[in-house]
Amino acid sequence: MPTLAIIGAGSQLGATVARRFAKEGFSVALISRTRERVTALAEELQGEGITARAYVANVRDHDSLRTALDDAAADLGPIDVLQYSPLPAKEFLRPILETTVEDLQPAIEFSVYGPLVAIHHVMQHMRIRGGGTILLVNGGTAVRPLAKFAGTSVAFAGESALGQMMHDALAPDGIHVAQLIIPGGIIPGHERKDPEVLAERLWAMHAEKSQFRHFAGDMDVDG
Repeated sequence: MPTLAIIGAGSQLGATVARRFAKEGFSVALISRTRERVTALAEELQGEGITARAYVANVRDHDSLRTALDDAAADLGPIDVLQYSPLPAKEFLRPILETTVEDLQPAIEFSVYGPLVAIHHVMQHMRIRGGGTILLVNGGTAVRPLAKFAGTSVAFAGESALGQMMHDALAPDGIHVAQLIIPGGIIPGHERKDPEVLAERLWAMHAEKSQFRHFAGDMDVDG
């Protein structure tokens, strides 16, 4: 049974992606920093017949992130698909003139160091197994900076650069790295940004393994 690991698993996109991949025979490792919520989500999915386990990690704590990925692989099998989609903290959304180095540091740790640690930790097993997929999920500031959201504008841009370079470098090993941009955030009921639509898009990105960047909405929407 292949394994999907979702870093930043929550009740909206994370849960919906878990269900979509489970339809294709995947087990699911749910990784979040909030034990109660991720445990409840795992229990909910287990009640639906999905093989799901909960793990606790803070993406800014590299040891906890590596441990969660190791535990997931030990329990469910090597990770075939890694999704990095934790929700940015509100303090990352300050205007540029109010943003200090101390404000930017955690945002960069969250959106650049976190995915770099996770990718490095799973890619060797993916190489040995002959392939895998890494999915990065970001808001629109990843490609269009907004002065009112300085932290994510800088950090998501860094994550985008990291992802693009990893896409190019890992392609010869059969590892596909792709990014989904969701301008304006997830909107239930929206024709392109509803969680189920986004989950279907992420599945297609894994299955089709085409270009690096994909858009779930028009870039004239803030965020």
